[in-house]
Amino acid sequence: MKRSLENMNIALVHEWITNVAGAERVLLTLKEMFPKAPIFTSVFDSAKAKPFLKHEIRTSFLQKWPLMKSKRELLIPLTPFAFEQFDLSKFDLVISSSTMAAKGIITKPDTVHISYCHTPPRYLWEPQIDPRAKGGAFGWLKSITSHKMRIWDKVAADRVDHFVANSNYVSGRIQKYYGKSSTVIYPPVDIEKYQPKSEVDSEDYFLYVSRLVGYKKCDLVIDAFNELGWPLKIIGRGPEKENLIKKAKSNIEFLGFLPDEKVIEYYQKAKAFVFASEEDFGIVPVEAMAAGRPVIAYRNGGQAEAIIEGVTGEFFDDQTKESLMKTLKSFNPLGYNSQVISNHAKNFSKEEFKKRLRNYLDQILS
Repeated sequence: MKRSLENMNIALVHEWITNVAGAERVLLTLKEMFPKAPIFTSVFDSAKAKPFLKHEIRTSFLQKWPLMKSKRELLIPLTPFAFEQFDLSKFDLVISSSTMAAKGIITKPDTVHISYCHTPPRYLWEPQIDPRAKGGAFGWLKSITSHKMRIWDKVAADRVDHFVANSNYVSGRIQKYYGKSSTVIYPPVDIEKYQPKSEVDSEDYFLYVSRLVGYKKCDLVIDAFNELGWPLKIIGRGPEKENLIKKAKSNIEFLGFLPDEKVIEYYQKAKAFVFASEEDFGIVPVEAMAAGRPVIAYRNGGQAEAIIEGVTGEFFDDQTKESLMKTLKSFNPLGYNSQVISNHAKNFSKEEFKKRLRNYLDQILS
């Protein structure tokens, strides 16, 4: 018997809501699709996640421990227990937005649990990609809990009825580590506010936008531009900022954190956008393309699925200064059409995400 979404009791589940990054934007889009669905999460920081203030948020017992909002590393060994305590027995459909423990919720046998998986947790399965996995102030905590967490993570994955992956790259990880197939639905990007400008309006600088943390490989980009001497503008903040400033030469300008409207202006006028990390999907390159700018990116990770080589950008093959410089030197900005690039980015719009997810849910529920 086919079940209708309109007649179902639906709940949304998310790891923690302590900022508004890519995963939280996916959650906000899910809330737009299912406005009556409450959100279950471990902790909620209303000061740093203001877009969620108007929504019904149900937090775990960890919400009563103030330190948990600012020290997410401490949540890692505790979230499995926290999510298993939620009572979801009255819901017909549960959609978890998960990078770690949210998929571990326990549902009744006739509840459909669909997990939108941003990635299996990197710090458990692929620590070589993200150096934060064993570093930082609480690196010791990750080290002593990682083995048991891997066991629990596999058990949690077995509780999911259907996986949706945010890229083919992540779908491969889900298959490898969980032994589960998944359907790929790319995450929503708010591309409507990024309007392209003509190529003649671009200025003589390259752009880098990211949190300034180690695995984002900003140091690699700086090394390349230090040697080339070409102008580079960097937008973002993070714990590596001071070290990166010391490394950079005078041709590199740090702009810090900027409001969206200013970031859009820098996107629109850049000669090209540079992206050096290995990402699960990579929303920022899609934003750059929505603004009509070609992207020069590392040829691995989810971003390799979003960029069309020679049409919306170029790739470099190794995460080395030499490989990036080789691609930069061969890059011809006049070979790209800003409107063509922007039109391609529409494939990753919020509306496209809603349409694909809705069709997928209709198929599953039938």
